[in-house]
Amino acid sequence: MEENLQSAGISTKDVLTLDEAAKFMGLSKSSLYKMTCYKKIPHYKPNGKLIYFDRKELELWLRSNRVSTSLELEERANTYLMKGGKLR
Repeated sequence: MEENLQSAGISTKDVLTLDEAAKFMGLSKSSLYKMTCYKKIPHYKPNGKLIYFDRKELELWLRSNRVSTSLELEERANTYLMKGGKLR
């Protein structure tokens, strides 16, 4: 995948078009467009028509809402129980 992004020049660009952002994120253009319509993803419309994305913002967005592993949840539960059921 990284090879495809490099060949398209996407990995070095800071501002991406809808097509480039869809390739970068592995989404269909229609899915990405719907996400912009519902304001679910950060984007820019400088002239009110064409949609652009900041690559770093997309990376942050992709990394949001991390799901903890079973081991992490178990460790948190053990810590909670060892402290007598009191969280910080």
